[in-house]
This record gives sequence, C-alpha cells and structure tokens, in this order.
Amino acid sequence: MTSKRETILAAVSTALTGTTGVGTRIYRNRAEPLSRAESPAIVVEPVTDLCQQNTSLPTLDWTLRLRVVVISRSTIADQAADPTIESLHAKLMADLTLGGLAIDVQPAQVSFEFVEADVPAAVISCEYDIRYRTSVSSLAS
Repeated sequence: MTSKRETILAAVSTALTGTTGVGTRIYRNRAEPLSRAESPAIVVEPVTDLCQQNTSLPTLDWTLRLRVVVISRSTIADQAADPTIESLHAKLMADLTLGGLAIDVQPAQVSFEFVEADVPAAVISCEYDIRYRTSVSSLAS
C-alpha cells in the first residue's frame, strides 16, 4: 500500500507533464548533476510533512511542503527559467485538490541560487504547501 504523501507526489509529477521547456525531464529527488542538454529540468521533492490531529474527527491533517526545483542554464539563467516557472505554477494551481487527494494547494515561497557551470546556471526552488487528510490509523487513507 502506498502512503497518501507518495500518491500526492506522484500526482504532482503527473500534473507537471508538459511544463514549458522541460518535456519529460521531470525527476523525483535527483542527486546526479544535469548536463547542459538536460536543462531546463524539474525536480520534485518533499521538504517537510507536518501533522496536526483533528480533534473533532478521527483524522490527521497534514501540511506537506513540496519543493519544485527548476534548473536552467543561460546567460541570464533565472530569466530563461521564467516561462517554465510560470507554466509549472499554472499546472499546480489548476486543480487545488490534485484530483481529490488534497484539501488545498498554496504557493509558499520561491528562492534563487546561482551556480557557476559551463554556462551560468540557476536553481530556482518553488515551494508549495499541500494540505491533505488521513485517518489516524493509516497513512494510506
């Protein structure tokens, strides 16, 4: 059985299919460096998953902090990544329930890191809070 968190992460990756500029270069927790030909690319990774017990129901209310990282290379790498960021944001905000898996999806923050590479690179982290609910006894339901 798969936890609801993993199901949500898979749904996010699926929702990002067709994001401007990345094609199929959408990864989960990629640790290997990307070659120039592999960028721009998106990496989807969980950051935190905070829990609060719902006292009126036998449920747990979770807030999953999700990081969607855009890796771009260009002379002005953050500017080159902008269409990809705009596209991924539109895709994530199009269905705030992720097909009924979540209660809500909200943007949280965007941070920028610039990396020296063969061509200047930007690593832009777009974080979202995804609220969802499970039963007290199972992380899968």
